Amino acid sequence: MHITEKGQVTIPHHIREQFGLLPHTEVDFIVKDGDILLVKKVGSSPLEKMRGIAKGKFTTDEIMELTRK
Repeated sequence: MHITEKGQVTIPHHIREQFGLLPHTEVDFIVKDGDILLVKKVGSSPLEKMRGIAKGKFTTDEIMELTRK
């Protein structure tokens, strides 16, 4: 693995899948004891950002019935 001229590195697919690193996931770099750590910011995935914003009062069964029509 190498760093491009633009300072970019490709995170291997199996690492992205294992840790849920989806496109647009926010990450931080932390320096600790001379090492550089890449950490996923809490609540940074697109789905986590949307959690709790819906205002509807439908039950799961009602939603399923609507989607089947």
